[in-house]
Amino acid sequence: MSATTISKTGVSAAKPAETKVYRRDHNINWWLTAVVAVLSLTVLIPLYFTVVTALKTPADAGTFALPTTWNWHNFADAWAKVNYPKAALNSAIITVASVALTLLTNTFVAYAIARNMDKRFFRFLYYFFIAAMFVPFPVIMLPLAKQMGALHLDNQLGLIILYMTLGLGTNLFIATGFIRSIPISLEEAARIDGASTWTIFWKIIFPLMGPINATIAILTALWAWNDFLMPLIVLTDQSNQTIPLAQYVFSSQFATNYPMAFASYLMAMAPILVVYVFAQKWVVGSVMRGAVK
Repeated sequence: MSATTISKTGVSAAKPAETKVYRRDHNINWWLTAVVAVLSLTVLIPLYFTVVTALKTPADAGTFALPTTWNWHNFADAWAKVNYPKAALNSAIITVASVALTLLTNTFVAYAIARNMDKRFFRFLYYFFIAAMFVPFPVIMLPLAKQMGALHLDNQLGLIILYMTLGLGTNLFIATGFIRSIPISLEEAARIDGASTWTIFWKIIFPLMGPINATIAILTALWAWNDFLMPLIVLTDQSNQTIPLAQYVFSSQFATNYPMAFASYLMAMAPILVVYVFAQKWVVGSVMRGAVK
């Protein structure tokens, strides 16, 4: 028997075993799948209602039935009414800047605290920032608005600073535990080679924080893009209003054109969903690498 025949026989004999192992390791939990499918209806049903309402006339709105006529002009009307391009640009500037500055600052604070938790001052800082998570925003809302106005930060820059600062507690809580799980021997080896603290963080620690950075970026982006209350009390110039603020025109008691309002809501959701669809490859990849590590 030739080597070719043996190799083919070996490969063909090995295939069933590999298939069995694959199937055994990937059993489907049908009960859990059923629970997830039912829970998904809490999102899918309101989303369906929003889509069909956005395509109806005001007289037909309020039911789950499909539109008798598909009124695509509702999206064009909503686009013009809320000045969508300007509002989307404002939201994009605030969101991108908030995510970038949050990743650059909050992760470094987390690294400093995680590597110095044995010192009283850094341990105090940790619990101080974590305690901020339990302070309801309405408690600090009015003093915060007055302070930002006094500092002439009642604009986009001030809003970006607030997102970066007020998210520190949550981001610190998420990142500190992960950083402490990174072996300190990596840093010691780098210091022997002459690396500084900044070099160690940016070339060793920060790249290893891919899963945590993805989590922080997602949470910050969703918060900055969808937030309504903080832009409402901080931004004084109407030309800087974000997409959630632009939807406020439909909150009047005289605004009864629900199809136009729902069309506007869908357009407000669309950009962040598109970004997620294109970015999920890198987000999921970072999370999976973190799980393997």
